[in-house]
Amino acid sequence: MRLGLISDLHGNLPAFEAVLGELDAADIDQLVCLGDVAPGPQPRETVRRLRELDCPVVLGNWDTWLLEGVPPLGGPTGELLREQGAWQGEQLDDADRAYLAGLPRSVEVTLEDKTALCVHGSPRSTMEDIYATTPEAELAAMLDGSPPAFLVAGHTHVQLVRPHESTLFLNPGSVGLPFYKRLPNEPAEISPWAEYAILTVEDGRVSTELRRAPYDVSRLLELALESGMPHADFWADCWLTP
Repeated sequence: MRLGLISDLHGNLPAFEAVLGELDAADIDQLVCLGDVAPGPQPRETVRRLRELDCPVVLGNWDTWLLEGVPPLGGPTGELLREQGAWQGEQLDDADRAYLAGLPRSVEVTLEDKTALCVHGSPRSTMEDIYATTPEAELAAMLDGSPPAFLVAGHTHVQLVRPHESTLFLNPGSVGLPFYKRLPNEPAEISPWAEYAILTVEDGRVSTELRRAPYDVSRLLELALESGMPHADFWADCWLTP
């Protein structure tokens, strides 16, 4: 079985379409989205494209924030992000909002005789990060004595494959906002490609693919500047262009 994995679309429809085009050619059996769908310059269009696919989708932290309000965020960009989040939430109609509100916090997928637990951040929280440097004891606590064969999560916008005891952890990165560099109290630098992953289990053999899809980033930035999103100039300046 070949499982396509996408996460953190962040209202970036051109990147999303580029990834879907590659996944169509990759002969996957199932697609799962790990959340944070709408926040970005094209929130309405991205949610509706995802709804067309009728695939399992888990709830992300920004999905909740667009529905309930963005909480206070620290750093020099915190207030800018809150204002963007307010605008992005206003772009969604009642059907879009109902769709996001109904998303589960986790999805389980069976690959042959193995289980993949799909979440946004960690099994405990949509806001919890898992990095290459996360201590083993902390990962064990997240799994709470029930380790799946595969733990799949997004949220960090950083691609990663990491073993933890009997569990293989996989982060497909971000379709719409992949981080090239992110330092405390500084604006993130965004990579000019879209990220996703494929997890394959075939006759007991396991393989993972971390993929990057090219697309027209210049066109995305034009769309953002034309969208009416607050602080679009600041957002566009974060991108590294090819």
